[in-house]
Amino acid sequence: MTVPLSGVPLADHAGIYAALAEAGFTDLWSSEVAGADAFTPLALAAAWQPELRLGTAIVPVFTRGPGLLAMTAAALADAAPGRFALGIGSSSPVVVGDWNAVPFTEPYRRTRDVLRFLRAALRGEAVDERYDTFTVRRFRLERPPMVPPPILLAALRPRMLRLAAAEADGVILNWLAATDVPRVLAEAGEPRAGFEVTARIFVCPTEDAGYARAVGRRLIAAYLTVPAYAEFHRWLGREPVLGPVWAAWAAGDRRGALAAIPDELVDELIVHGSPEQCRAQVRRYVDAGVETPVIALLPTPELEAGGAAALATMAARLGHTTVDG
Repeated sequence: MTVPLSGVPLADHAGIYAALAEAGFTDLWSSEVAGADAFTPLALAAAWQPELRLGTAIVPVFTRGPGLLAMTAAALADAAPGRFALGIGSSSPVVVGDWNAVPFTEPYRRTRDVLRFLRAALRGEAVDERYDTFTVRRFRLERPPMVPPPILLAALRPRMLRLAAAEADGVILNWLAATDVPRVLAEAGEPRAGFEVTARIFVCPTEDAGYARAVGRRLIAAYLTVPAYAEFHRWLGREPVLGPVWAAWAAGDRRGALAAIPDELVDELIVHGSPEQCRAQVRRYVDAGVETPVIALLPTPELEAGGAAALATMAARLGHTTVDG
C-alpha cells in the first residue's frame, strides 16, 4: 500500500498500519511530491509495525544532496534492518525546479551518478569521486547500515530501463496498463538474479464507474501531460488516443483535455470496481511480470463518507492482493 493515506493525520496512522498488516499487506511504500516526505511515514511504520517491509517510490535524486540522501537512507535501513528498499528517480521539472529551486538538468546522468554514489556509500565505503553531474570529496557514512538496502530505480523509457537492469536491484514502474508490462520489461533485457519489479497501481475501489472515471480523468490529465509521461505513452503507442488531450492541454483548455480522455483509457490505467474486481485486475499486473504491486488508494464515495474506519475496512477487503501474490 502507498502511504500515508490521504485524509488521515500521520499521528493516527498507527491504527491504519496495524489494519494493513492484519489485512495481509506485506509492504508500505511512500511517495514524495508535495505532501509528506518519503521517509517520515516509513520511520513511524518501522517503529509501529516491525514486521512490514518499507520502500520509497520514489525519492528524487535532485532535491537532497548525495551525502544527505545516503544518511537518510542509512538511518531508515538501520531502523528497519533488512526490511527497507530505497527507490530513487529523476522526478520532474515541476517538483525539482519549480518547487525545490534546483535546476532539472541531465536527469539520466544525475540518476545514474546518484545510484553509483549510493551503492558505494551505503556499503560504508569512502567516496572521493568526480561524477559527471557532481563531485563528492572524502565522504564516508559514520553509521553505515549493517544491511545495505537494495536500490530500485524508477524507469519509464528504454535508456533508464536498461540502466535499472544493469546497475540497480530493481525497477519501479508507474502509470502503465497491465498490458504494457511485458513490453516495458522486454526493453530492460534479461535482469540479474534477484532483480525486483515493482509497480504503483492506482486503485479506486468503488462500483460507481462514473465517479471512478471522473477521478481517473483528473489524474490522467494532470500526470500524462507532464513531458516525461507524455513521451512514455507516446513510446507505448498511445499518441492517437492522447494526442487530442495534449493539444487541448497545451492550448490551455483544461476542460477540453478532460473531455478528450476516453473511458477506455481510464479503464486501462485506473483499476476500479468492487474490491474483489480490483484484486482480479491487480492480479493481471502480477501475471504480466510485476512482483511487488503497490496500491495507490484513490478516493471513493464510501471512503469519503466513512473516514479512517472505512479505510481500515477497505484495506481488509483489498488485502488479499498481496497474500495471493
